[in-house]
Amino acid sequence: MTERNGDTQSEKPVFAAELFPHRSLGRKGFKVMLALAGVVCLFYGGLFMEKGAWPIGIFFGFDFLLLYGAFWLNYRSGRVREEVTVSRTDVSVRKFSPSGRMVEHRFNPFWARFQVLRRKGVGIWSMRIQGEGRKTEIGSFLNPEDRESFAKAFTGALATVKRRI
Repeated sequence: MTERNGDTQSEKPVFAAELFPHRSLGRKGFKVMLALAGVVCLFYGGLFMEKGAWPIGIFFGFDFLLLYGAFWLNYRSGRVREEVTVSRTDVSVRKFSPSGRMVEHRFNPFWARFQVLRRKGVGIWSMRIQGEGRKTEIGSFLNPEDRESFAKAFTGALATVKRRI
């Protein structure tokens, strides 16, 4: 980065956050749960096949594969993330898909508006940044407590940048 007139402060982020979905079961827990489910399916599947009810044994195998597939898709969707930064000259939202593809949305902080939609009993339902005829949703995968926390911090950062003229 080159300095212009000695002003590097305007490029320095006032706020930076990385948003990602919460997964309650970690890798170790997933392996333990999968091992237990595998043992149960193998035991009862084998038991039914031994008794001559082989279709039931095969269905236990399908159940195990469906369980594995569901968790695989869940963890894959957990790779979604968003990087939000606010500086004196820029509001940047970088969205990463599970495949790793990145889309970046940039806004002028003086024109950017942070819109929060609330529902009674739920809290924040939706958050979006809009400005200059463009808009983008942010934090759609966050739980209500994390949305509240992010909204408060982001609103404060945007107000801080706008105050420093």
